[in-house]
Amino acid sequence: MNDAIRKADVLIEAMSWIRRFRDRLVVIKLGGSALEDPQTVRCLLTDVIFLETVGMRPVLIHGGGKAITAAMKNSGLEPRFVQGRRYTDLATLEIVARVLADEICGDLVRQILELGGQAAAFSYLTRNCLKGEKLLLSNDAGGAAIDLGFVGQVVDVDRELLTGSCQAGVIPVIPSIACDDAGQRYNVNADTAAAAVARALDAEKLIFLSDVPGIYLDRTDPGTLVSHLNGVRCRELIARGVIDSGMVPKVDAALDALAAGVRKVHIVDGRMPHSLLLEIYSDHGIGTEIVG
Repeated sequence: MNDAIRKADVLIEAMSWIRRFRDRLVVIKLGGSALEDPQTVRCLLTDVIFLETVGMRPVLIHGGGKAITAAMKNSGLEPRFVQGRRYTDLATLEIVARVLADEICGDLVRQILELGGQAAAFSYLTRNCLKGEKLLLSNDAGGAAIDLGFVGQVVDVDRELLTGSCQAGVIPVIPSIACDDAGQRYNVNADTAAAAVARALDAEKLIFLSDVPGIYLDRTDPGTLVSHLNGVRCRELIARGVIDSGMVPKVDAALDALAAGVRKVHIVDGRMPHSLLLEIYSDHGIGTEIVG
């Protein structure tokens, strides 16, 4: 009986949040280590279906860097990175497109359907929703910009396609591949793609399911996890080198999304069971939330 009462208390705590976020769009970026364990992925997708069931409108965007690297090595190609981005020639682009749009995206949609939800893949293979253009990186040493091959950035999002899917109770699943007007495909950073979609949809939340619990003031001390940050504080931590490495582009994407009107950005450990629900539907979240 006590266990049943505790469950009821959890539902009561969640009720106010469920009512507050009903019909609100939330963009969820899935990638990194969270994609490697099948049980973790299944748990995350169950959480995503729960969001849709109680009235939120989730949009799922995914990367797949480790799977791409493994596929490249199986094909005899050596991955090459420039300023943290994968150099993408034609042979690499074919592997990136196949792994993301066909294999990973297709599997995520299949699993959502198996779990009782409704989902649809939106990519160049079905209906493309990410319009892109070639990305050139600035050269810190001066001189010409750095060409990364078929690496791009999102410049427009098919808002009507995604909102129509959400209103019909169908969860959009989007691989981080964008196409230009001529149909040329580009490999796009999944964090920045998620931020672009969140901006276009005027989302309530943008959630990065990462392989760390959030932002630490000292990564060697779990007690320094910061539960709440604003944009100014984030810039200070980046300047001091507290936020560094792969967390910097994630936080930059978060700040861009906030500046465009997204209400909150969350960085959550996707490997923790039901971390998505605990962050959204409890009075005390478990990750780091960033506000404007």
